[in-house]
Amino acid sequence: MITRSTETELLRLSPAAAGVMLTIEEFDAIEEFEEGYRYELIRGVVVVTPPASDAEMDPNGELEFLLRFYKYQHPNGHHLDGTQMEREVRTHVGLRRVDRAIWCGLGRSPDSRVDLPTIIVEFVSPGRRAFTRDYQDKRKEYLELGCQEYWIIDRFRRCLTIYCPDKEPVVIEEKQTYETKLLPGFQLPLARLLKLADLHPDDLI
Repeated sequence: MITRSTETELLRLSPAAAGVMLTIEEFDAIEEFEEGYRYELIRGVVVVTPPASDAEMDPNGELEFLLRFYKYQHPNGHHLDGTQMEREVRTHVGLRRVDRAIWCGLGRSPDSRVDLPTIIVEFVSPGRRAFTRDYQDKRKEYLELGCQEYWIIDRFRRCLTIYCPDKEPVVIEEKQTYETKLLPGFQLPLARLLKLADLHPDDLI
């Protein structure tokens, strides 16, 4: 049941806040929250989801390692301005919390509060609802927002799908390596990420 909150009713985000109606300003004003959960505001309603599984966190951490190694070791590493995990992005439906945000081409350190990520990455969670959310809902929102590339890393289908504005999607199979013109010289070997996800078979449900 969706209920409307007042300033005095909701001072802390927790699983109990799921379904509560808030404005973006009210949501942003809340400073206390129960750790271990993801909180989003979608169409004015608080959405609470469980923490990312080990099968998502481990590959995400490896992706960060590959990006930072590229930034500091590759001759073209200056093209990567920054990358962060679990960052909020404001779309036309509210506030999404993305698995990984990547900024390129700014020529400075990004401010995650105002700078739109150049690349947004999501790691697919189990279930049909998660599949629909990542492949349909978020794709539409992120591309409309102006994101230049949206990566979906799917350990269930064993592939990486890249969406770009006004282009057909590109699908990278498990044994392939992805390269993007946004990060010249950066290589993403998909099998390396999927191998880490496979270390946590209990998450494959």
